[in-house]
Amino acid sequence: MASTPIKKLSKGIQEVLIFNNEEDVSVSLAKLTSELSEKYTNDKGKFTVVLSGGTLIDSLRKLLEAPYKDSVNWAKWHVFWVDERVVPKNHPDSNYKLAYDGFLSKVPIPSGQVYAINDSLSAEGAADDYEACLKHLVNTGVLELSTTTGFPIFDLMLLGMGPDGHMASLFPGHPLCQEKHRWVTYITNSPKPPPVRITFTFPVINASANIALVITGHGEAGAVAKALRPDLMPVEMVSIGGEFTWFLDKDAASKLPN
Repeated sequence: MASTPIKKLSKGIQEVLIFNNEEDVSVSLAKLTSELSEKYTNDKGKFTVVLSGGTLIDSLRKLLEAPYKDSVNWAKWHVFWVDERVVPKNHPDSNYKLAYDGFLSKVPIPSGQVYAINDSLSAEGAADDYEACLKHLVNTGVLELSTTTGFPIFDLMLLGMGPDGHMASLFPGHPLCQEKHRWVTYITNSPKPPPVRITFTFPVINASANIALVITGHGEAGAVAKALRPDLMPVEMVSIGGEFTWFLDKDAASKLPN
């Protein structure tokens, strides 16, 4: 059963849900994800999900429990990463490893529907290869293109935000935030280690049908308060035509005005 938020806020077309604690965030996130999975698998025969790193994977843990683990149609999932560190897949910094150890190894998603980066390539090569992979999946019908922007549409993008307000590997003030043409690009001077990463661009993030931005704990409270004011932070550049929902616990929302 989903937990009821203790407060709901509106930020333009975005909905901000504040929960009592991280456990309640996880419960409601599982409910939303499972409902969207059912909707898209029934409508289209597939469900395209984009993961990020950080604490997001732990927040998905309720999907590994009843009733979701046995009721979700995992065979229809296609899993991607909004960003990745250019390290071997077994490296502690790998977002793939984080997701595999904490989530993907525990559910029966076909391995051919989990799209990790080619970690044998350079950052530039890995970004080019991942973009080529996405374009191939458009050609095979797994992904669809927005008729207005020409960028791929993902059914659900599950994102986090860092204490500096960055999302994916798009950092405040970095030129990559202004990229308008590429689907996937790379960074070799990330202000947060490791420095070499690939990342989806904002046009791809903005083409999503649904975004869940999941932020818990005191560490990001300052960034949350800034992002929910009209400060120019990366999250302020997210503007989708679909549903954009913030999932916050009380700690993450602790610096918001009452």
